[in-house]
Amino acid sequence: MKLQQLRYIWEVARHDLNVSATAQSLYTSQPGISKQIRLLEDELGVEVFARSGKHLTRVTPAGEAILDVAGDILRKVESIKQVAQEFSDEKMGTLDVATTHTQARYALPVTINSFMQSYPDVSLHMHQGTPMQIAEMAADGSVDFAIATEAMSHFNDLVMMPCYRWNRSVVVPKDHPLAQVSKLTLQDVASYPIVTYVFGFTGRSKLDDAFNREGLDPKVVFTAVDSDVIKTYVRLGLGVGIIASMAFDEEMDRDLVRLDASHLFEYSTTKIGFRKGTFLRGYMYDFIQQFAPHLTPDVVKQVQACSNRAEIEELFVNQELPDH
Repeated sequence: MKLQQLRYIWEVARHDLNVSATAQSLYTSQPGISKQIRLLEDELGVEVFARSGKHLTRVTPAGEAILDVAGDILRKVESIKQVAQEFSDEKMGTLDVATTHTQARYALPVTINSFMQSYPDVSLHMHQGTPMQIAEMAADGSVDFAIATEAMSHFNDLVMMPCYRWNRSVVVPKDHPLAQVSKLTLQDVASYPIVTYVFGFTGRSKLDDAFNREGLDPKVVFTAVDSDVIKTYVRLGLGVGIIASMAFDEEMDRDLVRLDASHLFEYSTTKIGFRKGTFLRGYMYDFIQQFAPHLTPDVVKQVQACSNRAEIEELFVNQELPDH
């Protein structure tokens, strides 16, 4: 059994069983990959992939279990490389961060700018996706960090730490009737068509919970993953917008009125997560602290030493998170 063979089956699974695409991504030949997979299967005495003719059709049950172990092995190998890099050049490397549009556009720019000035030789890659995709990327080791509000708790392999809390605002054109309301109620908001986030994005669950508790059935006429898209359709008169308060720009959104809605909805907490057992290099600890100052290297190391999620939550039970 060779490490190269494990990498081949792992990458083939990641490329939806497309051996040709896998070969291109690994800069090798398709026949070479197919041969190595066959040799591995012969050695193991089981098929990793089921076939129809020359085409791979699915991962077998044995293959699922083998791929889980192979993934762990490949991540350990990557950790070994990270350890070596840390000792050879502690300020050179890569950092992959997965997050949502709202975090990338409104919460992260200051951190990214400061981090890149401190570590010009670190290549930073930003990946955007749904909260579920973001958590999956961190759980399978495709990225170093996941930053999101939703979906993170569904993955037991993730170490999650609270960064900050935030709430929502209602945005309307200046001539909208709600612009004259001194203090919003949920009934006020529910009486108009609503433009907001797709379910599963940017704390959307807290929004739905609030309306459900009041027995209200708001008419959500348009949803998007992007706060700027939501504001665009508010400008077009499609409905009142409900967005993360951080996504309102006083300068760029001068034509809109922002109405505080923090008394209507529970606060949401944005978290940063990484896969259990991940070796964090020095600049990774710095990135976390620049994004969330209370998450010092010592605190993160305490979190890494916890054996379960309940212990991690206990560490932060009395932590007052900053508002964003």
